[in-house]
Amino acid sequence: MSELHKFLFDGLPVRGMLVRLTDSWQEILKRRHAAGGYPVEVMHLLGEMTAAGALMQSNIKFNGALILQIFGDGPVKLAVAEVQPDLSLRATATVTGVVDPGSSLSQLVNVDNKGRCAITLDPKDKFPGQQPYQGVVPLYGDQHEKIENLGEVLEHYMLQSEQLDTRLILAADGHVAAGLLIQRLPVKGEGNLEGQIDRDANEDEIGRNEDYKRIAMLAGTLKREELLTLDADTILRRLFWEERITRYEPAAPTFACNCSRERVGGMLRSLGVEEIESILAECGDVSVDCEFCGANYTFDPVDAAQLFTSQTQQPPPPSTVQ
Repeated sequence: MSELHKFLFDGLPVRGMLVRLTDSWQEILKRRHAAGGYPVEVMHLLGEMTAAGALMQSNIKFNGALILQIFGDGPVKLAVAEVQPDLSLRATATVTGVVDPGSSLSQLVNVDNKGRCAITLDPKDKFPGQQPYQGVVPLYGDQHEKIENLGEVLEHYMLQSEQLDTRLILAADGHVAAGLLIQRLPVKGEGNLEGQIDRDANEDEIGRNEDYKRIAMLAGTLKREELLTLDADTILRRLFWEERITRYEPAAPTFACNCSRERVGGMLRSLGVEEIESILAECGDVSVDCEFCGANYTFDPVDAAQLFTSQTQQPPPPSTVQ
């Protein structure tokens, strides 16, 4: 069963999270199986994104979806992981080119340094006119050197957006998608996360940073194979056996897709009458498959006509089905 563990280092300005997606990750891959599955390199990237999305969603106070996207100019046109506040999640990737065995992150999505990582926070209950918040970071460093590690990309994003030092270790295979996040706790008035602590006027800031650096260094010794094969208790004991840790009740991420016939209908309305009539003339009906879960929605000419004759049409919500 998938699990997400939160913990604090007693007396230190450091928090951590460990996620292991098992059944939920396997369900994502199962839904893709009918379409031929993903190349191994794409599967690893999408699994790391899904684990990272779960960690990032759990790390913020936000009633809405967290959507992690990577897009660029390689054979992977787009990879998306979406996590809801209750840790229900889904993920998909669109591959348009040949993925060579052993392809790195830049070879998948950042061949000419045009790759980007976008993190979108889409509120569940929007105010009138409110738009989702989105932050975008490139897949290269300050000197335009290509970054080959998704964890480093997201560390840069969190430092940029929250002004908080973060260490993120990610790994995935065909059975497990997992991640370990270590983060310096924000002082009062810094960041927007849970667990803030007040700054004492006489606090030794150098000492605080050293505490975080030590814990982050220990986290960095975790090997990919250990993250994928060891349970949470073993990992935390192996890394932090000298530290006093307060652990909280684990959460259970699950696979879920919020696609629906209504949402697909709204997307079709946005295409316009002429486009839909053209598809009907060519194919006889309009068939749409959800890229996340594989569900099929078919609209015959009568169904399609009702889309445009309804007196209660609503603006279509954002959709990633095609």
